Amino acid sequence: MPHAEDRAPHHPFVSLPAGPGRLIVSLGLTLTFALAEFAVAEWSHSLALLGDAGHMFTDSLGLVIATFGAWLARRPPSKHQTYGWGRAEVIAAAMNALLMLALVVGLATLAVNRIEAERTPPVTGWAVLVTGGGGLLLNLFVLGILRTERPSLNIRAVLLHVLGDLLGSCAAFVAGLVIVSTGWMMIDPILSLFIAGLILVSSVRLFGFVGRVLLEGVPYGLDVEQIGASLARVEGVRSIHDLHVWALSSEQVALSAHVVVERLEDWPALLEKLGGMLIRTFGIHHATFQPEPTVQKIPVPGHTGPRRAP
Repeated sequence: MPHAEDRAPHHPFVSLPAGPGRLIVSLGLTLTFALAEFAVAEWSHSLALLGDAGHMFTDSLGLVIATFGAWLARRPPSKHQTYGWGRAEVIAAAMNALLMLALVVGLATLAVNRIEAERTPPVTGWAVLVTGGGGLLLNLFVLGILRTERPSLNIRAVLLHVLGDLLGSCAAFVAGLVIVSTGWMMIDPILSLFIAGLILVSSVRLFGFVGRVLLEGVPYGLDVEQIGASLARVEGVRSIHDLHVWALSSEQVALSAHVVVERLEDWPALLEKLGGMLIRTFGIHHATFQPEPTVQKIPVPGHTGPRRAP
């Protein structure tokens, strides 16, 4: 299809990936703090802090996966991968979601056991308070690094990790504050359950995004009826049918449609108009159209069915 001017709006699934460099910086910061938080959690006996540290550690693994996925997605197409490696980021996002679900199960099990036993080991509140506050500041910094890019699905998965970390650090901070102020230790496993719930919500949402891409559904932020109506309004188009829109990856949207035209001889110019409109209005660069002539009912002796106009 002829290429029109390259001006795509910022739709949720039509975006550029964050560079691996930013992911590597975020990985170093997150992994270092997670290891320190694990040590403090063991020393202070805080389950909330342990949950936050575990979440940050799985984030570190997620950042490794995301970095590899971002690198692989930039490989050019080949004779075996004609669309390129864009879905490598989608697979990386799915692996991240599975990591988060594993963390939810482990953290929730520990918290429920402590609550059912109606006792929790003495928790060093000030250590939880200081470490939770440090995690809060760190996650805000990492979030700022990653949000400077327009997020692909892979980076969106990482952002969900970091947002979960941010809320988890808030919960740990609150747990430390309550323990220091009141001495109520049970707040620790209760808030760790809250952290597990946050991670679960993030995981389910992420699986929804991944499933939409892998099942070739219409990408979020795009309305297939609106796209069809816009195509049908292009001068020279009579109607649109068999319209399909799907995501090749988190950054590439594909479209195919049958276009009923008034004059087949005008098709080259019409194709240019259709392609340009899709790029400018919806950010869709990869489109395949099948032109069809208008079918008219022409009276023919002994024949009542439709015939194609000459």
